[in-house]
Amino acid sequence: MYATPLSMHFAAPLPLQSGASLRDYHLSYETYGTLNPTRSNAVLICHALNASHHVAGVYQGQERSEGWWDNMIGPGKPLDTERFFVIGVNNLGSCFGSTGPMHPNPDSPTGQPYGADFPVVTVEDWVDAQARLLDALGIETLAAVMGGSLGGMQALSWTLQYPSRVRHAVVVASAPNLTAENIAFNEVARRAIVTDPDFHGGHFYAHNTVPKRGLRIARMIGHITYLSDDVMNEKFGRTLRDTITSATGYKFSTQDIEFQIESYLRHQGDKFAEYFDANTYLLITRALDYFDPARAFRGNLSRALAQATAKFLVVSFSTDWRFSPKRSREIVKALLDNQHDVSYAEIDARHGHDAFLLDDARYMGVVRSYFERIFNASGAKP
Repeated sequence: MYATPLSMHFAAPLPLQSGASLRDYHLSYETYGTLNPTRSNAVLICHALNASHHVAGVYQGQERSEGWWDNMIGPGKPLDTERFFVIGVNNLGSCFGSTGPMHPNPDSPTGQPYGADFPVVTVEDWVDAQARLLDALGIETLAAVMGGSLGGMQALSWTLQYPSRVRHAVVVASAPNLTAENIAFNEVARRAIVTDPDFHGGHFYAHNTVPKRGLRIARMIGHITYLSDDVMNEKFGRTLRDTITSATGYKFSTQDIEFQIESYLRHQGDKFAEYFDANTYLLITRALDYFDPARAFRGNLSRALAQATAKFLVVSFSTDWRFSPKRSREIVKALLDNQHDVSYAEIDARHGHDAFLLDDARYMGVVRSYFERIFNASGAKP
């Protein structure tokens, strides 16, 4: 299945939760499958921190260009594009096509990039922007909205901001808000970036620099939290990278890479620093921190979810300690408190938070069955 990047321009200002607004912005997106005559088979995919609108398929003529959820979405796959019209949207503030800090600021007399002046965006702002895109595509109601991690937060927010426009929500490896520990991880990663001498207060584009050191550390911190202890021990253990150079087996160096896990993390950090934008990282992790639909209800999640009318599938993974099953069960309980229709699957998977991106027969089977249920109930044909 080939993918084609698309872009849509919006001239009308988008009011943001912060009180600011964004005008003359673009949203990058891709679509897969065919929208049926009644426009009732659309499924919106919301992405996580470092993903994009390129959800599935490959770009023609480009090797290794598979979408980040290509194992989930496509012809004959759990989310079958022979049945559903799937839409992937890149969030505002990203560095993968939609308007973000790297783009020219329309209020700048010299056309300088936004940089640190890009307005703060929230999960709710992203949902509002996605709704405008759907309006432009002529899609009034979604058969489903689906996302993992931060994408799951967006899916949950869709059911609260636009309850009449969503029939089903698939929330995977997510949470109703971040724990203090999660916020702490995000803050340490952000401090690594903003204290990099090449950051220049977020206006590093004008200095022709990139705060790669900060980005590397931020990615290393994040990557540790995405993997389970079991997988890290099995994959790397205490294996040394080089041959033994002393009787103890260590070089006793503060600079060299000795353990395989060190080499792996540095490789991930180096790779991330080559393609991701530092200001985008700050924006997206702040959006993660701010998300809390229960806040307006004095912390009562049941009251917050009372307004949802969608049916839900909630999925968690046993070894995911960043977004633990306990957090998913909070969502399930709040939905059940309101007598909402909710299915819950807790998958005994060993890969930690990254499990939502990987092939697990039970996980894929649950999602496949749920979308078959949606299709059979609607009787919608492409």
